Amino acid sequence: MASSTMGSGHSRGKLEINPRRTKKPDNDGSNGGTTPSDYVEDYVCNESDLQENEMKAFDMPDDSGKVLVIKQKGKITAIGSKCTHYGAPLIKGVLGDGHVRCPWHGACFNVTTGDIEDFPGLDSLPCFDVSVEDGRVKVKAHKDALKSSKIVKAMTSPCGKDSRTFVVIGGGAAGACAVETLRQEGFSGKIIMITSELALPYDRIKLSKMLDANIAKLQLREESFYKDHGIEVHTGKIVSSVNTTDKKVCLDDGSEISYSRLLVASGSRANTANQPGSELGNIFSLRTIADANSIFKVLNKESDVVIVGASFIGMEAAAYCVGKVKSVTVVGRGSVPFEPILGQEVGARIKQLFDEKGVKFCLGLDVSSFEGEDSVSRVKLSDGQVLPANVVILGIGAQPSTSFLLDSGIEMQRGAIVVNKFMESSISDVFVAGDAAYAPVFAANDRAASIGHWQLAHYHGRIAALNMVGKQTELKSVPFFWTMLFGTSVRYSGYGAGFDDIIITGDLAALSFIAHYCVGNEVVAVATVGSDPAAAKFAELLGLKKSLSKDDVKTNGSSWVNASLF
Repeated sequence: MASSTMGSGHSRGKLEINPRRTKKPDNDGSNGGTTPSDYVEDYVCNESDLQENEMKAFDMPDDSGKVLVIKQKGKITAIGSKCTHYGAPLIKGVLGDGHVRCPWHGACFNVTTGDIEDFPGLDSLPCFDVSVEDGRVKVKAHKDALKSSKIVKAMTSPCGKDSRTFVVIGGGAAGACAVETLRQEGFSGKIIMITSELALPYDRIKLSKMLDANIAKLQLREESFYKDHGIEVHTGKIVSSVNTTDKKVCLDDGSEISYSRLLVASGSRANTANQPGSELGNIFSLRTIADANSIFKVLNKESDVVIVGASFIGMEAAAYCVGKVKSVTVVGRGSVPFEPILGQEVGARIKQLFDEKGVKFCLGLDVSSFEGEDSVSRVKLSDGQVLPANVVILGIGAQPSTSFLLDSGIEMQRGAIVVNKFMESSISDVFVAGDAAYAPVFAANDRAASIGHWQLAHYHGRIAALNMVGKQTELKSVPFFWTMLFGTSVRYSGYGAGFDDIIITGDLAALSFIAHYCVGNEVVAVATVGSDPAAAKFAELLGLKKSLSKDDVKTNGSSWVNASLF
């Protein structure tokens, strides 16, 4: 994408300039700094330089940073220019209806307020004063906000007059996003977050990419953040049951916590091996930072590592281990890695990346047993071959972590909790978010599914929190996930379960392509490599309830990426 997103023409209607703004922006990240020297301002362009549904990035004076200037619905606004998640330049993203979507991981930010509306990440963007003088667009911005390009949305303080207690079970992405949203949306009662881990919420998806991860670097917020905003976080606590009649959360130490409303955001638990020998030492699942660090401690240059599972956890772990150990072998049931999700052709091309790095594969096979004395030393496969292995990493999927609800009366489907568009369970005042939810998927015509995506967990947490405080809001997110393998980013948007055909445009061999996953004549998902912002653009198409047909892709290739959304 070029430096702007072109719309359907230049509107000469009435021009509004940030109508909610006063002299000092209320979302500029200034932390109270109000002296003239705290700000920079400049004429960034002519009014005629911006067409309707167009965005452009401009440098502010003194190398203070960039602003993203947008014209939409006859209004010019200016916000921070970098995604608050990993710093992607938003000018390379996609301008949707009232928001801009990050090209890398799909996070969305309101073009008027800068507020984060879809995820990943937790922070919002600063927004800046805009004025038009003699046809020239002037932007005034706080220097600190320009530099960081992120702010924490204003949060309500707890109030003793509010006797309500909202309890959140789970300290993952859904729980973390929910507790912040509750405070941001005006909840002044008591908030209690319960997590079984001995850690505050952290960036879990990095674990398989960096087994030596440091919790201090992965934490989403500091401990002081939760204290400052009156959010109690109980770490190392295990929920044994929930009494939905008396509204009590029961812990395994015998204590109970009463709730007014409950959010179950308990995530999922990694599947474990059940073959003979699976109790041997040095056989690891990979779900928590404790798991990752335990694996790292036993790795060395003499390690023969066998990874069971050829999907995201397994392949990311393989990419981390190769070059650091003696050998890495991936065992998978499919004919290529990622086959059920990305298909045979894309999976085969990704396999080449690993072949080139020295990763070995045993595909179309399963483990029949683990062998050794106290610790594993060999893995026997279903075809009879035996692999040397003094470290085994299991990447064989996960199940919703909901066993503590079996006697709660809450409706479940294959272990996940059935919810409606408002994240409400079958029991009054019990909401659900993240991996534990069996929820409608907006991008799949509200077909229900349990989807373990980092982005979707954040979004579920936000929607659940909004509905918990009485701000009725429906699910409208589009699933978006990604992986990074040897410096190659794979992005995926949509919901491709049950695809019956794949149309690939671009150059698969050169790792510059778009794979279109089809059900009948409808493209239901895309996977992209080297083709930004195609995944973000497809997410916007689905978000606007627009469709892309297989016939169109066959005829016009990937021209849809450059077509106007409006």
